[in-house]
Amino acid sequence: MSRILPETSLPRRRFVQGVAALGATAAVGWPSRSAFARSQASNPAVLSGTHFDLRLDRMTVNKTGTPSWANAINGGVPGPVLRWRQGDIVTLNVTNNLPEVTGVHWHGIILPNNMDGVPGLEFPGIQPGETFTYRFPVVQSGTYWYHSHMGYQEQKGALGALVIEPEGEPLIQADREHVILLEDWMDGDPYVVQNDLKHMSSFWNYNRRTLGTFVDDARQSGLGPTIKERLRWADMRMDPTGLAQPTGAFYTYLMNGQPPKANWTALFRPGERVRLRIINGSAITYYDVRIPGLTMEVVQVHGNDVVPVPVDELRIGVAEVYDVIVRPTENRAYTIFAQDFERSGYARGTLAPRAGMVAAIPPMDAPALRSMTDMGMPKMMPDQVDASTPERTRIDAIMGKMDGKPDAQQKARLAAYQPMAMRPMGGPKLHPGVENIYVAKMPDDRLALPGDGLNYLAGKRRILTYGDLRSVNPGLDKRPPTREIVLNLTGNMQRFIWGFNGKKFSEVGPIDVKLGERFRIRYINNTMMSHPIHLHGMWQELENGGGEHRPYLHTVNVKPGENISVLVTPLATGQWPLHCHVLYHFEAGMFRTLRVLPA
Repeated sequence: MSRILPETSLPRRRFVQGVAALGATAAVGWPSRSAFARSQASNPAVLSGTHFDLRLDRMTVNKTGTPSWANAINGGVPGPVLRWRQGDIVTLNVTNNLPEVTGVHWHGIILPNNMDGVPGLEFPGIQPGETFTYRFPVVQSGTYWYHSHMGYQEQKGALGALVIEPEGEPLIQADREHVILLEDWMDGDPYVVQNDLKHMSSFWNYNRRTLGTFVDDARQSGLGPTIKERLRWADMRMDPTGLAQPTGAFYTYLMNGQPPKANWTALFRPGERVRLRIINGSAITYYDVRIPGLTMEVVQVHGNDVVPVPVDELRIGVAEVYDVIVRPTENRAYTIFAQDFERSGYARGTLAPRAGMVAAIPPMDAPALRSMTDMGMPKMMPDQVDASTPERTRIDAIMGKMDGKPDAQQKARLAAYQPMAMRPMGGPKLHPGVENIYVAKMPDDRLALPGDGLNYLAGKRRILTYGDLRSVNPGLDKRPPTREIVLNLTGNMQRFIWGFNGKKFSEVGPIDVKLGERFRIRYINNTMMSHPIHLHGMWQELENGGGEHRPYLHTVNVKPGENISVLVTPLATGQWPLHCHVLYHFEAGMFRTLRVLPA
């Protein structure tokens, strides 16, 4: 294998709008002797070794043309790339110079509970002016990231990439590699955003339907069906165009800390195998990533090797990580294009053989419009299905026509089936004390679908789905689960309340499991939002039809109306967070803990 060349980018200047950090208020921190730094003008610094000194400071940066405060790590926004090696014991001294308590979480890393970095559980947090020392063995390899786990500190820059080299010869062969960290940057205070969403959840939705779209729909579908469709959405207090909030109308999307006009650039030599380590460190934004003119071969997901999947595009949810191999053979530039799935903006970089080159930026795809089917509702309207409707018609309305005997998946769907007359449009409510929390009437397996806004492109581009993923190595725990924990993902978009099973974190206690217990978690998404569910300290083995080659994930994206399941084996005792990684959902209550008790 050829030696992997370090990340390289524009050596001196950024072509920009808002690039220079105005950080005279905070000096750059130095690594300890056993680590070395490699800094470049347009890339985060890189620290390698076993001992690290990290410092969080409040400083001023300019990402948009307007100076704003940020939470810097060692003077960088984002912080330095940390490079560890599997089998080492790492020591990280984290000093908090912020005006409030903090804690650094090592996302996706298997470690002791008191090293997980979540203030308020079994970790006290790092008070202003104090230093906390993290120390733990590195038992895995791959691409990960780290971030503050306190309030909205992560949204304002307290995050960085993490790369762990494997012991021995790596399975993935590459000549060169680059880390691509995606962010959604905002000037100002995230708590203002939280308050705005509480008062008007569609505050930044500029794709909302208007009188004009109502007239167009009435002409196409008829006045009666159009009115009924609008009333159904109104009854659920939801908007089919509101895929995520806020959007690019508010955010500036960054690639390695740089806005689109800065044209962050990664270098290659024609003919090389180039590994791109793509990390979504955003607070709320999903990205659809493609490189026009190049095939991306997905080789690692969430730090774990998978059977290579060639694709033209992939959707990366909040907190997810995908490693891809590209093989540019032409002596020209390529655009790394990451559009948000609201189609309101994009992050952009360039893959090129020489600095200063640019390639065409592709137009964004059309905005997505969610349907009732996307929300787990039947294709037939409720007034078309009642107790007098023949059973065969009711089943076909939900499942589609079956030829011959139903397969296992169809049997499961039949077992969960109830006539629509038994499940009124707005209910049943999961928790009487919370208003307008609805249950998807037919949550379904959607692992073979790429997601809203991409489904209609599946015939035009090869788009990655969860159903494509197969772990290279078989799972270690081959036992069947002994029980199932069902977590309904619930929320009220109008009031911006989020939770599990109709309750927010403040209303419930932990979920108790035993060390080494084998159990299944079933996520049923009853909301119109996608939710990236992250479980700390242990893997979620996605049941996607791969048998013993289920992919190991630290964050599972659950689409609207989706019924998805994972297998889990706890590896260490303690209280481990399980939460939506959309920060504004997390902070509004979509958080639980798994309390792992001794066996």
